[in-house]
Amino acid sequence: MTFWNENAASPKNLRLFVPGEGWKNYSDQMTGDGQKVEIVGSRRLIESAFLNALNATNVVVLTGTGSSFSARNGAGKLSPAGMWDIWNAAKDKVGDEVFAKVNQCFKDADIDNNIERLLTLCKLHLELHAKATDETTKLIMAFVKDAEAAILERVSFVDAGTDLSAHAVLLQKLGRRGVRKSRSKIFTTNYDLCFEEAGARHRFTFIDGFSHSLRQVYDRMFFDHDVVRRENGGAGSPDYIENVVQLYKLHGSIDWRRQGGEIVRSQGGEGEPVLIYPRSSKYQESFEAPYLDMIGALQAALREPDTAVIVSGFGFNDDHIGRPILSAVESNMSLRLIVCDPIFLDAAALPTAAHTHPEAKPTENRFLKSFMALAAGGDARLHLINGRFEDMAVVLPDLMGETDRERHVQRIRSIREEAETTA
Repeated sequence: MTFWNENAASPKNLRLFVPGEGWKNYSDQMTGDGQKVEIVGSRRLIESAFLNALNATNVVVLTGTGSSFSARNGAGKLSPAGMWDIWNAAKDKVGDEVFAKVNQCFKDADIDNNIERLLTLCKLHLELHAKATDETTKLIMAFVKDAEAAILERVSFVDAGTDLSAHAVLLQKLGRRGVRKSRSKIFTTNYDLCFEEAGARHRFTFIDGFSHSLRQVYDRMFFDHDVVRRENGGAGSPDYIENVVQLYKLHGSIDWRRQGGEIVRSQGGEGEPVLIYPRSSKYQESFEAPYLDMIGALQAALREPDTAVIVSGFGFNDDHIGRPILSAVESNMSLRLIVCDPIFLDAAALPTAAHTHPEAKPTENRFLKSFMALAAGGDARLHLINGRFEDMAVVLPDLMGETDRERHVQRIRSIREEAETTA
């Protein structure tokens, strides 16, 4: 991944799949003297695809781990966590000896340093030996508890100093859609608080299923609420305020806790965390509250006419999410899909790749294969782009200039930062 590590966020990192040609570079290829265009790039096509998407009646954004990798922390702080990081976190939590013993319990299985496979096997063992009291079952039970706690700790990397530029840019551009259009919907499989922190800094309001009260309690009916401005004592029609986005966390969040019969927003120790941990039972668990509300909202959004779906940083490795999207592509003729991910092309080949790269990297993912086959067959509703979440956020068009409120928030922030510096 050296290419991606060495290149800052830029539209120039993007490559669009063009049927009959291949993966075309964003920029034009110029002649040696730089005076003429030798090969036209994909910039206009990419910009047009995103412009049409943001102007759709309904906009859906789906992100996964790849979006969290755009966050940056200073030296000595936790970085965004991938599956390998979570594997190591679980190992560090229980110690090498215990970790080795747990792995040895499934020595005939192909775990391959995959925490999802290991936790899946552990859960299967516990279900098959629910009443057992042998040492192996006790060992596995304790390991699952510690591993889940380690995951929760490891993904808690966001704080006031985290660089969340890509998340902020995405939110600002979604927020500048016309307020008379349906609110943009962000669906994410991430547990972390990247969107929440970025939204708080830029004064965004999230409709996320929680009450706007001191003790924030989850209730699905809150997704039907909106935020309006009433002036002159409430006379006249309501004025829908800008910078409101619906946020759906498909696999739960690190600040959700189940306390008794309610789900509340809290990062304290009281209550059970509300998360779908990485294991093969994710599909079944997604049909329990509150996840059922989240996945149901995604399915409903995909059926709406004139809907644009932008997917970035999500690898389509979760069947319970990939299936509804593929089904919508097959059945909803007015749906438009943009998938932006660095998975399509081999990163090692990009620095020396031709302006139009002929072939994608082989994949066994059936959803990506289906999308590629449809795009190659000339389905104009699909746009496949090789690039990262942060590159996608930069290339998204601004439907309108910076709002008065955004300028005001920036001025106040600058004043406060200057006061803190001189204090």
